[in-house]
Amino acid sequence: MKWDSFTPIQDMAIPAIINTDKDIILSSGTASGKTEAAFLPILSLIEKNAEHNLKVIYISPLKALINNQFDRIETLCEHTYIEIHKWHGDISQAKKNKFLKNPAGILQITPESLESLFVNKTEQLSHIFHDLDFIIIDEIHSFIDSERGIHLRSLLSRMEDYTAKRPRIIGLSATISNFTLVKSWVNPKNIDNVEIINSLGSDKNLRYSLMHFDKTDFIKLPLDLLKDLRELTRHHKSLIFCNSRGQVEETTVMLNKLANKENLGETYYAHHSSIDKNEREYVERNMANASLPKSVVATSSLELGIDIGSIDMVIQIDSTFTVSALKQRLGRSGRKSASSQILQLYTTDSNSLLQSLAVMELVKEKWVEPATGYPLPLDILFHQIISMCKETNGIRMNNLIERIKRNSIFYSMDEDKILHLIESMVDNDFLELIKGPNELIVGLEAESLLRGKEFYSVFMSFDQYDVLHGVKKIGKIDKVSQLNPGDNIILAGKLWEITQIDTKKSKVYVSKAYDGKAPKYLGGNVKIHKRIGEKIMELLCSEESFSYLNDEANSLLSDKRSAYQQFSVKSNERIIWTDRDTTIFETFTGSVITKTLVWMFRYLGVDVSPPDGLGRIKMLNIPNAVEILAEIKNREWDADELLSVTLDKELFVSKFYDYLPEDMQKELHFAHEIDINGTLEYLEDHEFRSIELSS
Repeated sequence: MKWDSFTPIQDMAIPAIINTDKDIILSSGTASGKTEAAFLPILSLIEKNAEHNLKVIYISPLKALINNQFDRIETLCEHTYIEIHKWHGDISQAKKNKFLKNPAGILQITPESLESLFVNKTEQLSHIFHDLDFIIIDEIHSFIDSERGIHLRSLLSRMEDYTAKRPRIIGLSATISNFTLVKSWVNPKNIDNVEIINSLGSDKNLRYSLMHFDKTDFIKLPLDLLKDLRELTRHHKSLIFCNSRGQVEETTVMLNKLANKENLGETYYAHHSSIDKNEREYVERNMANASLPKSVVATSSLELGIDIGSIDMVIQIDSTFTVSALKQRLGRSGRKSASSQILQLYTTDSNSLLQSLAVMELVKEKWVEPATGYPLPLDILFHQIISMCKETNGIRMNNLIERIKRNSIFYSMDEDKILHLIESMVDNDFLELIKGPNELIVGLEAESLLRGKEFYSVFMSFDQYDVLHGVKKIGKIDKVSQLNPGDNIILAGKLWEITQIDTKKSKVYVSKAYDGKAPKYLGGNVKIHKRIGEKIMELLCSEESFSYLNDEANSLLSDKRSAYQQFSVKSNERIIWTDRDTTIFETFTGSVITKTLVWMFRYLGVDVSPPDGLGRIKMLNIPNAVEILAEIKNREWDADELLSVTLDKELFVSKFYDYLPEDMQKELHFAHEIDINGTLEYLEDHEFRSIELSS
């Protein structure tokens, strides 16, 4: 491959994988060679036996990443007899049957397809998994804190029932922290047998700038920003990140309109999860092979390592909300040897400016959000109980509980709680108890869940229409707004007129148009870590200047700082501003603590609005807000009190939440959305001051 030497992560990983039997977590920057660091030693260890036995399972969060990595791994295996197999929803049944007949070499798979094996190929599981030696988990950080991670870890534990020995787990990540939790996720029963290999160094020169343009339209980006972005990317291959699918569509169309004035054709491509996979793959190929400057406008769909060739620069429009996301996106540029990483940040309002600046400063400090895990996974246990009963075609109650208790995710869960959930599932026909053999089998309600492909995933999805131009599928739009024939929409960066809507088949037919607006898409809420809020407060109380801001950004930052300087506010203070009949409490902490404070205020009778993106709580004018905070701090709180004032739209939601008994729904909400101890610590650690801005 004409390498001069190994990269640092490869130098450290190769002997650790070859000379020990430990699970290994490889933590290193994007494009540092983690894939080869894992596969080169593993291929050396399995080469003699991989021709006739499945030795490695490679697990990816994305089908597209599997497709991308297939060629990369195939190149490494070129001079061996090791076969590589892909298994996901887009792979033909003929290829899957070929693998099932002779499971050998390396299998690339998603957690959802792994679940489908447990549900649909129960009699072949031992044949498939028996000789497995290694499980490689790519982008492991994307699993740890999510319901998907609970699902995956449960499946890996269940796999051990069919393997001759416990497979070693090798995790790969560019953005990971809290290694103790990660080690306990990988091997909770023996965390001392998990080795962290952390290659901190990156010799890449980072060049960055933040430019602010005031947004005058609530939806569209300022024209001056778009013109600046067009000039910046005119001669460069760029990756432009937006925070919503709708903004991706609007931005792509506007940038192409600017480029088309020069008769350059399609210069900017749209890429997000609601665009059809064939369209996305077309964009990925075009970007990878582009000789002329081309750019792609994307959501997080291109945040992970899908190969679109060498990127000159990364652009982020408004804040990423998390440091880990910005760090991951930044790593997409500067992959060429001796090239710099280039990042252009744009902001369009004051909240975005403060958050973007805080996130960028934390990136420079090399801080990243620590992994926290997915607390109390009762919803995923519900799903896995159905899957286990399907896998075994009936299982005795005591054997089911024993299986759950040895599962790496559920082993510490109280047995009475497990029994309570099983009994509830029997009562509601998700399970059926056959009294003779005392076996649990899948009930009628669970059978209906199992019929659809939606069962294989544990994350929520929304109802959508398929959008077609003739027979060609363009993508999907959410069923969130009233659509009518004659309406114009933007999808896949192009303009369409709706010609027909087939509600029964969930299809929308379109023809080409000359204008349109982006469809509305539903999205989940991102939880902000308290360190970002603290950093914003530090920036507001500081006089530090930042050379990478443009004049507009510096002017807006100075304006936002003026009140803090006027009243000599310290960074460990939190201010309650009063102005006529309005009170604004700037919490500047994490999302969960802010929501907990809202419910505490509401329980004490305060008329309070939901917090904004920076954690500001708006209340009707209350002259004694500091005294109420003192009352909150000194009071004994019960989570049920907070639940009594929680609005329906504020409740925790997950795919299988509604199927749980009511007491477990409450527990799940408490675990994910309420942090009483953290809130009381926050009140203890900060000083609170009320400041009146006007009489």
